[in-house]
Amino acid sequence: MSTMDVIDDTSHIPADLLPVMKALALVGRDLGRTIKRGPLGGSLGVGVGENLGGDQQKALDVMADDAFAAELKKTPVRYYASEEQDEVVELNPAGTFALAIDPLDGSSNIDVNVSIGTIFSVFEAKADDPLGSFLRPADEQRAGGYIIYGPQTFIVVTFGDGVQSYLLEPDSNAWMLVETEHKVPPQASEFAINASNYRHWSPAIRAYIDDMLAGETGPHDRNFNMRWVASLVAETHRIMSRGGIFLYPGDDRPGYARGRLRMIYECAPIAFLIEQAGGKATDGHDRIMAQQARELHGRTPFVFGSAEKVARVTAYQDLPRDEVNALFGNSGLFRV
Repeated sequence: MSTMDVIDDTSHIPADLLPVMKALALVGRDLGRTIKRGPLGGSLGVGVGENLGGDQQKALDVMADDAFAAELKKTPVRYYASEEQDEVVELNPAGTFALAIDPLDGSSNIDVNVSIGTIFSVFEAKADDPLGSFLRPADEQRAGGYIIYGPQTFIVVTFGDGVQSYLLEPDSNAWMLVETEHKVPPQASEFAINASNYRHWSPAIRAYIDDMLAGETGPHDRNFNMRWVASLVAETHRIMSRGGIFLYPGDDRPGYARGRLRMIYECAPIAFLIEQAGGKATDGHDRIMAQQARELHGRTPFVFGSAEKVARVTAYQDLPRDEVNALFGNSGLFRV
């Protein structure tokens, strides 16, 4: 199949972004096939080094990065910023877009057959300013989305006017438009956080999670289930489908004051999607979409999901310390 028909229905894609989306779809389709082959496709999960952020690179990380860069070079993408690259790369000097990408999110799950993905973000390129094309407010994105490689392979994307979903149809190998107004369900009984870091969290985050764990005996008056996949794309897709909340706060471990998720490659595009789907996305206090990274691989705490749940995390964070401490007892702002 050529890039001409890799997406069955392109009516919701802006014309100037269509070549970029077709390139992402083409590589995503081929990458999904490689992932499905597992060990038959080679040692995809073997470590091959570290990226600038200190994360171990897997063979599939590098393979995905090379494939996206090669295909996007044929499109109007001038600047390419990848989680797997130390600096911005110029792909097409005549291009008008700047594309940021996490080529293979959740790569620690490659060898255990858990859903992994690709996250991407598109800005208008600033002439002769590769770094400035990305160090800018998140609300200047032209597009943001992800590809999830799982039992079903989806592209979920926004261009600033709602959220569309495309399913890779296995027989035709074309991406089929299946949802044009994707919304985050407002109510859910699931939350996602890495509870092994509980002792490192701020009192406000611990209080919020304690209240979730209290279930129907706590201020939420309902029982909750905890999820943790260690794949941001998989967590996002579940929240897009079923609602809930995801938290990756900063904590008191060395190097974790700003959490571990990168603003440009991960948080900004996911925040764009979530807000367009009716949810909220913050750093625990403030909207991600009103912020910008200070450096290419800069990190930020990240809380997103159903709007009411995210707003409640902000309320916990904004409480005076003495009222936060009261939350650990039997009384406080959210306990009666």
